[in-house]
Amino acid sequence: MKISIGNDHAGPDYKKAIVQFLEEKGHTVYNHGTDSFDSVDYPDFGHPVAYDVESKKADLGIVICGSGNGIAMTANKHQDIRCALCWTKEIAALARQHNDANIISIPARYTSIQQAVEMVDTFLNTPFEGGRHANRVKKIACK
Repeated sequence: MKISIGNDHAGPDYKKAIVQFLEEKGHTVYNHGTDSFDSVDYPDFGHPVAYDVESKKADLGIVICGSGNGIAMTANKHQDIRCALCWTKEIAALARQHNDANIISIPARYTSIQQAVEMVDTFLNTPFEGGRHANRVKKIACK
């Protein structure tokens, strides 16, 4: 699988652990995140991930910021993106099963690195259920 990842200054350690996990599993990773803890603007890292997923360069995306909110809002400005803010692996599973989320947003200040890796693993390995959820998902975009 091809995965795009981006993070601001709250997430370099999270990104490093997630990228290592993904590469060990044989995934291709497009890294748009910062490696610095110096303050940066999360949209500068969220938009490239959304572009990768939107253009089908990447199958799924991962974004990380302090609360997970700002970078999720950024990604969700793109019409074909369904970015889900997740803080447990159960929510990550539901985001894929019921909402066909294609980007997961991780709140670095409110989850551990271990939780983040577990959420990513769950997110990548949970399929969309379709069925009654498909019609709802079709109604999300403002096209």
